[in-house]
Amino acid sequence: MYSIKELTTQKEWQEAYPVMKQLRTHLTEEQYLELVEEAAEKEQYTLAALYVNNKIAALAGFMPMITLYNGKSIWVCDLVTDSAHRSKGYGEKLLNYVHDWANEKGYNIVSLSSGLQREDAHRFYENKMEYDKVSYVFLKRL
Repeated sequence: MYSIKELTTQKEWQEAYPVMKQLRTHLTEEQYLELVEEAAEKEQYTLAALYVNNKIAALAGFMPMITLYNGKSIWVCDLVTDSAHRSKGYGEKLLNYVHDWANEKGYNIVSLSSGLQREDAHRFYENKMEYDKVSYVFLKRL
């Protein structure tokens, strides 16, 4: 049995850090907490956790965006399943939660990016979740 809950407090975000660290390996706990707090406050970032036996097994971080390309949409910033819980359908359940959240709030597009090396994730997004590959994301560090 599982449950999904939106995390809204510093304590809950801190509890999620060990799982998020598996995806965002470059972030210290302090950096992570600062970024989540600022993103929640300024960008309406939402961090949802999927719990199994009262422990976080997977996380999805997402936020509303408005762009000329997509109009009003939801951007999935983070999606990670704890290494001990992979291949159990938790990523699918969390993305479906995001889809339902988006629909309830009037957003009809959900988009995300995924690192070029993450071929298993790409198969999951395209084949299992029926996402279309529509662009490349480019980055320049200044």
